[in-house]
Amino acid sequence: MVERQQLFDRYIVPEIPLLLRVARSLTDQPADAEDLVQDALLLAYRGITSFDGYFPRAWLLRILHNTHVSRVRRRTPLLIFGTSDREETISDPAPHVSPESVVVDDSFGYAVQKALGMLRQPNKRVIALVDIEGLSYAEAAIVLDVPIGTVVSRLHRARKQIREHLADHGVGPHRHGW
Repeated sequence: MVERQQLFDRYIVPEIPLLLRVARSLTDQPADAEDLVQDALLLAYRGITSFDGYFPRAWLLRILHNTHVSRVRRRTPLLIFGTSDREETISDPAPHVSPESVVVDDSFGYAVQKALGMLRQPNKRVIALVDIEGLSYAEAAIVLDVPIGTVVSRLHRARKQIREHLADHGVGPHRHGW
C-alpha cells in the first residue's frame, strides 16, 4: 500500500492540474470535469503498480480520455440548447484603431468566443487542448485518440475558421491579409 501511494504521489499528483484543464475542455462543465478527473484518478491509483514509469502524462491522458468516452457512452442524451433570442452585434472598429487596442477591446473577446462557439466539436476540442491548455500535438492526439496528423489538420481548419470569422466581423485583418 505504501508503494502504491508513493508512486501515485510521484507520478500522478503533479499532473492533476493538467487533468482538470483537459477535463474542462472535454466536458464544458466544471462539475463534470471534476467528476471525470476523480474517476480517472481512481483508475490511475488502482493501476499505478503496473505502470512502467515512462510517460506518466501520456498514460494519465489516455486514462482520462477512456474514462470520458465510457461516461459519454453511458450518459443519456442531454438537453440541446438553442441560441439566445438576443443577438449581439459587433461594431466595426474605427480605421485609426491600433491592433493592440482591438485585441483588448471587449468586442474582440466576444468575437473570439462566438467564433469558438461556432466550431464543430472536434475542432473546438483541439483548439482548447493545444491553444488554450498548451498541450503538445502528441498529447492532444492521445487525449482525443486520433493521429497527430488529425490534430494538425483540425488545428489548421479551426484557426482558419476563427480568423475568417474575426475578419468577417471587422475585428481582424481582411480575409486575405492574414
